[in-house]
Amino acid sequence: MRVAAGQFVVTPEWQVNAQRCVTLMRSAAEAGASLLVLPEALLARSDSDPDMSVRSAQTLDGGFMQVLLAQSRSDALTTVLTIHTPSGEGRARNTLVALRGGEVIAHYHKLHLYDAFSIQESKRVDAGEALPPLIEVEGFKVGLMTCYDLRFPELAMTLALQGAEILALPAAWVRGPLKEHHWATLLAARALDTTCYLVASGECGTRNIGQSRIIDPLGVTLAGATAESQLIISDIQHEHLLNVRQQLPVLANRRFALPQLT
Repeated sequence: MRVAAGQFVVTPEWQVNAQRCVTLMRSAAEAGASLLVLPEALLARSDSDPDMSVRSAQTLDGGFMQVLLAQSRSDALTTVLTIHTPSGEGRARNTLVALRGGEVIAHYHKLHLYDAFSIQESKRVDAGEALPPLIEVEGFKVGLMTCYDLRFPELAMTLALQGAEILALPAAWVRGPLKEHHWATLLAARALDTTCYLVASGECGTRNIGQSRIIDPLGVTLAGATAESQLIISDIQHEHLLNVRQQLPVLANRRFALPQLT
């Protein structure tokens, strides 16, 4: 199966951002991809207004999603991304959505809010209360995660133990000392922890690092982006994943049970 990750600079205008998503969807479809992962929080962003994304929140039947769903009707892609959806007065949820065939086939409210490195996502965003679902794409089971979730191995492991073979991760990884190193290290670690492929997309620009990655179950980067807007593509193989899991049976060898989400 061919997978893709697309990244771009999110602007303050949701219409512009929707069209950039459509352009990446068309390019991925033309390249023969079956799965496309786009970045996190795609509705609107401004360096001078850190609350713009929440204030711009739209429902899943709003204008932004209608543009993407219209494109989804004309391609065979499964597209994964996140937007902010309203949850209360002046508040929102960071909502991952998976689109296919002009419909939202799955959604997930981000569990781990980014209250770290002098940023407090929970100031305006409400955390989810349920584990993300698995979806199926061309015979692969895909687990869904969002950005800061990457730092919590229990979530990736839970998805793998439920059958995930690919982890899809929209992100907006904030720049900072050692942050690029953290990103690359954690992506490889989660792939190795779970023996899953990992398709991660990062928003780029002045605030976030970009650096989208497609990583195999042994932690090897198959395709990587720079800090510029671009689309990366790689072929992945179910046989390779099964071979890795036979040689490195960490899922079968585990001796500890995971705590249940409450």
